[in-house]
Amino acid sequence: MKDMPAMPADTPSALLALAGEALPELESLQSRATEALRALVAPAGKPQPALLEQHQHAAHALSWLTTYVESIRQLSGWAGRLAEAGNLGRIEALILQIGLGEYLGQIAGGIPMSQTEFARLSDLELDWQPGEAAAKLMRGNTAPARAELARLMQDNHGRATFGATGLDEDLEMIRDQFRRYAEERVIPNAHEWHLKDQLIPMEIIEELAELGVFGLTIPEEFGGLGLSKASMVVVTEELSRGYIGVGSLGTRSEIAAELILCGGTEAQKAKWLPGLASGEILSTAVFTEPNTGSDLGSLRTRAVRDGEDWVVTGNKTWITHAQRTHVMTLLARTDPETTDWRGLSMFLAEKEPGTDDDPFPTPGMTGGEIEVLGYRGMKEYELGFDGFRIKGENLLGGEPGRGFKQLMETFESARIQTAARAVGVAQSAAEIGMRYAVDRKQFGKSLIEFPRVADKLAMMAVEIMIARQLTYFSAWEKDHGRRCDLEAGMAKLLGARVAWAAADNALQIHGGNGFALEYAISRVLCDARILNIFEGAAEIQAQVIARRLLD
Repeated sequence: MKDMPAMPADTPSALLALAGEALPELESLQSRATEALRALVAPAGKPQPALLEQHQHAAHALSWLTTYVESIRQLSGWAGRLAEAGNLGRIEALILQIGLGEYLGQIAGGIPMSQTEFARLSDLELDWQPGEAAAKLMRGNTAPARAELARLMQDNHGRATFGATGLDEDLEMIRDQFRRYAEERVIPNAHEWHLKDQLIPMEIIEELAELGVFGLTIPEEFGGLGLSKASMVVVTEELSRGYIGVGSLGTRSEIAAELILCGGTEAQKAKWLPGLASGEILSTAVFTEPNTGSDLGSLRTRAVRDGEDWVVTGNKTWITHAQRTHVMTLLARTDPETTDWRGLSMFLAEKEPGTDDDPFPTPGMTGGEIEVLGYRGMKEYELGFDGFRIKGENLLGGEPGRGFKQLMETFESARIQTAARAVGVAQSAAEIGMRYAVDRKQFGKSLIEFPRVADKLAMMAVEIMIARQLTYFSAWEKDHGRRCDLEAGMAKLLGARVAWAAADNALQIHGGNGFALEYAISRVLCDARILNIFEGAAEIQAQVIARRLLD
């Protein structure tokens, strides 16, 4: 590789041509990796759970490799579309050059899964000698390229993103609308809400309802806007850029509406969807239990028939925005003879919204707040159910035992939405870091003039664009009716890591000030940390992706 020519940094068409040549090689490498894992965990043809767990590091190496190959494909596709439209400017060309070089280099040397864990080809007993095109691209992430990108980002400061997103005109209009809302109504107040550990004011929720946030993807026939999942991604990203709590408000209605649309009866759709779309009905997801975590199949909360109704007994935890809501999508065991996902049912459990003085007034239900580092705007709760009654008509779909499968149908949308939240949080960190690096003077010059600071900002812009394009791709797949659990999972896996890296590096740029509560980046760091945990912890997500690749 020493004799390879220098990267043709000033020729975007050459970059795209090289990427086109390298992708088949990467796809072949991914195929080899998949078969290598299959040999380890599926010697008889079907993956064995015990072997998949034993070789978990190898399985996750495949998941991350596949995520990177798809990331390179989507980054190249984004740049190609911009080039065709005549919109591939210098910022975009540098993002492409640096992104391809860095991700190919990490594939060859080790992909960071966390601060101390790396996915390496050797985990799958593979070796890779990059071909000519890949080897040339690997030279692209240079110090001069990063320095130039950071300078251009500084000139570009004030735009919603660093580099063109490649969205169509309608989606850009939606982005601009919600960006203005976030700038005017969210960002000036977010840090105070966080420091005071306050619920997001009802005034904000009412404004979001008027803007259609809660009914974005609900069909017009049920009172929603009937927009695409791509629209949901754009709105979520911009609101999360303002504050993750505000960007997450729509998640509750998105999950509830998806459950009802996919698994509800016509009567349930008519009853619940208009209220969810208008924001008059606020919902919360009640799935997780204290001793189950990601293992939802083993949950123990039970629902027993009592005449026409169901009576619920058990405990739930990590329930977001539980106090204010009117309905819970509640997963409970209705068949006591089962011990796994079979026998679970989903309910639309009505409750009375609480107040600060009486947070859970509904009979048969109690709750207590869980104090958290970040993601505070909706609060987290532990809930207890003892004799809690649910009307028989509120069994989702009208048939017991379908709850787990109904929930699985929502995971694509939920993970796409979480990936969008991650991109928004990462973008917030990059903008905060950029402002501080420009304004803060040390040794007679701005921090951004120091290479290690410029490097951090440049890599933020590159990785945010990669995560953004991967998220858009998963939404487009969903919008076109294609199965996208794999794509959504990869977008969430990468987006969460990118958000944490951006927040951590932006805080580092602040130095000691970043550790002070008065600086917004301290909040963004806490908010970013949850993204690697909820909606499927990174380790669970990687395991799910690996299993899916072996299907």
